[in-house]
Amino acid sequence: MDLVSVEDVRGAAVDVADAVVRTPLLRASWDADLWLKPESLQPVGSFKLRGATHAVARLTPAERARGVVTHSSGNHGLALAYAARAAGVPCRIVVPDGAPAAKVDRIRALGVEVVTVPPPRRGPEAERIAAETGAVLVPPFDDRRIIAGQGTVGLEIVEDRPDVDVVLVPVGGGGLSSGVATVVKALRPAAAVIGVEPELAADARDSLAAGSVVAWGEERTYRTMADGLRLPPSELTLAHLLARLDGIVTVSEAEIRAAMGRLVRDARLVVEPSAAVAVAARLFRAAELPSGRTVAVVTGGNVDPRVLAAAL
Repeated sequence: MDLVSVEDVRGAAVDVADAVVRTPLLRASWDADLWLKPESLQPVGSFKLRGATHAVARLTPAERARGVVTHSSGNHGLALAYAARAAGVPCRIVVPDGAPAAKVDRIRALGVEVVTVPPPRRGPEAERIAAETGAVLVPPFDDRRIIAGQGTVGLEIVEDRPDVDVVLVPVGGGGLSSGVATVVKALRPAAAVIGVEPELAADARDSLAAGSVVAWGEERTYRTMADGLRLPPSELTLAHLLARLDGIVTVSEAEIRAAMGRLVRDARLVVEPSAAVAVAARLFRAAELPSGRTVAVVTGGNVDPRVLAAAL
């Protein structure tokens, strides 16, 4: 399979430069060897703006006229709606029942059409809309443009911390982890890129072990509070992870909540559960991780206030 290259990511960095925040590396006050990459500071509250902006930038004039469509539990949909509106491109977002209201309300506030369906129908419904309307389907992660765009997170990490030893990155569908691993392994081969996912949605771990996609099914993965990490990798993202990821660890729901609390209280970052898993691994699974200067990607901050209050 033709994998995304570091040059693809560098091209994406040019496309997104004027639209995304170059988030800083913040040194954790409680851990001298830990830096945080707070993608929660993006205008839409998550790293997803990078891939969405890159995908919209690569549309042809004819595709722009037909618009875009995607399916998302929230953050990718919000990012695509934001990027599409900025470019004057029509947009539809398919969201699953039970998606966090804080995210869905923000998508609607951008003036795009939102279609709500049962979780198993999210992908097929987006495909149906694309087929009927001619809109361009922009998947949440199963897309080279998305992987390259998300990889700009890794590009900034290596530029700002060229001596990094370990990068901890959340794994859901695998777009972010594929892009980050692509850059880090190309520019800092000695560094280890470790994926982190919830114990209750460990389909990426099982897929890596099997060498092929293992889907748990959303009836199982919906048990985790980390709603952004409930989908399995695709064949495209798994190919990247098999080639470039150095390992994967899982964290419990209690560990995710504790990491959220630590990030809010001690790093003054508002985070959603999915964004806390990398820090949870550093806090509670250090024995399973390589040692050294570590960067944890904090992916987003679009959290339901009740979930945040419970974590605190």
